Amino acid sequence: MGPLIDKALFLIYNVFMKRDLQKLVKKAILSLQQAEKWGDFTMPEIMIGFPKDEKFGDYSTNAALVLAKELKKSPMEIANSLKLGFFKSLKPSFERVEVVAPGYINFYLSKKYLQNQVAEINKLGEKFGDSDSGKGKKINIEFISSNPTGPIHLGNARGGPIGDALGNIFEKVGCSVEREYYVNDFGNQVEILGHSILKDSEAQYKGDYVEELAERMDKKTKNPMAVGNWAAGIIVEEFIKPVCEKFGIIFNSWFSEKSLHDSGAVDEIIEFLKNKKLTYKKDGAVWLRSTQFGDDKDRVLIKTDGKKTYIAVDLAYHKNKIERGYDKLINIQGADHHKEAEVIRYFVEKIVSSKTSLHSLLTQFVRVMKNGEEVKMSKRKGVYFALDDLIEEVGKDAVRFIFSSYASTSHINFDIELAKESSEKNPVYYVQYAHARICSILRKAKNPKPETQNLKLDLLIHPKELSLMKEMNRFPELVEEIAESYEVHKLSHYSIKLADKFHSFYNDLKVIDESNLEMTEARLNLVNAVRIVLAETLKLIGVAAPNKM
Repeated sequence: MGPLIDKALFLIYNVFMKRDLQKLVKKAILSLQQAEKWGDFTMPEIMIGFPKDEKFGDYSTNAALVLAKELKKSPMEIANSLKLGFFKSLKPSFERVEVVAPGYINFYLSKKYLQNQVAEINKLGEKFGDSDSGKGKKINIEFISSNPTGPIHLGNARGGPIGDALGNIFEKVGCSVEREYYVNDFGNQVEILGHSILKDSEAQYKGDYVEELAERMDKKTKNPMAVGNWAAGIIVEEFIKPVCEKFGIIFNSWFSEKSLHDSGAVDEIIEFLKNKKLTYKKDGAVWLRSTQFGDDKDRVLIKTDGKKTYIAVDLAYHKNKIERGYDKLINIQGADHHKEAEVIRYFVEKIVSSKTSLHSLLTQFVRVMKNGEEVKMSKRKGVYFALDDLIEEVGKDAVRFIFSSYASTSHINFDIELAKESSEKNPVYYVQYAHARICSILRKAKNPKPETQNLKLDLLIHPKELSLMKEMNRFPELVEEIAESYEVHKLSHYSIKLADKFHSFYNDLKVIDESNLEMTEARLNLVNAVRIVLAETLKLIGVAAPNKM
């Protein structure tokens, strides 16, 4: 049987990915069907995974187990037939394929492939893992969007590292990305801010910043909305933007809610919905038939006093995004917005544009712990623990790394003492130390940039060296995976695992050996490749890769 897939996929200088193996397995199945060895059936979903234990290979598939139900044959018989069908096509990227009971097929990358990946990483540098899979796609990511009524609290801040890292991932796969902050500078919360600064009976916000704004305001102005609008502008420019920059996040767009009202976009969206027969009047208000969108109740668009509601403005905002030509919209917001998120998604994808997709990442709570107790309040800021307080306490890198280490659906207990600890217990320190340690090795070798040629890389055959190379080979796969799944926390987990393998390698093997210069050169190439991949992973997270610690 001849090759079943384009050999170009398997050039040893390319990165081999699960999707390539998936194509190969499917082609082998089709080939056996066409040879009339197997009857007609619908192609099942072929899953390719990473075995938990490296002794079971670098990739594994349960294809034979899935096919056994269709073919009514032994999984082992099917697995062996598939193995004969595609093994030749796997060379030279793979050195062997094994079938193990009850029918798994395990694939083992060749040493030559892994050794050449070291040269490729050194050659490509920070471009390792880049792709054009997202080329031509325009993406809007809206995150943080804390109300301009005070400093950013951690509930909103949690979405910052997720949104920014997602933007980095999308850019790495070739997308055009717009990071957007939606400024809620209109409506009830702004008016309440005005009341708070005026210190009247409807005041709600407290803190030193309110007192400072009260001192700065024009004492002749008594209108709460006017005072609130003025104060919101100050808070955005002097509180919110600076702390976002301190957090390492630069927004391309600061979108004003007020602009939607001033332009008439909110009135237009209500007319748009009326024309779609998605509104009705009841009790003096205008309602949206949001139960048609999967909501648990219909929502008010215009209240009895004539004021537009949040959902009306949000629909106008998302129609504006679509009109700006984005292919994909991503919103990162608190879990309490889950119903509204579903309504907006339906509106975007089913009512306005079938060409634009919307995905909402809903984040859970952050609790700050210190000495075993929750830190509840920043008295100075007058809000639940403020972002700039946490950055000041432990540093940007610790906050971003730890926030990024959790799936958005998980609660975070942020341990301040652990985040400040200079030990392997602190994950960000542990990973950064691995990078700094490699830089120290390269300085000692007086070879900060090893030769990128394939110089004696065939010497790299120790299990610890091979394990490191296998882990680096997974990086491009991880980038593509996160671009599809949005699971940013996998970056932090990956960086810890790569650091683990590097520290284990360094503890067991000597890098600089004056009595063996060829091995020294090979291992310097290896550790520099680790440095490149580790630094790029940290860069995607938004965390520094220090040369010294």
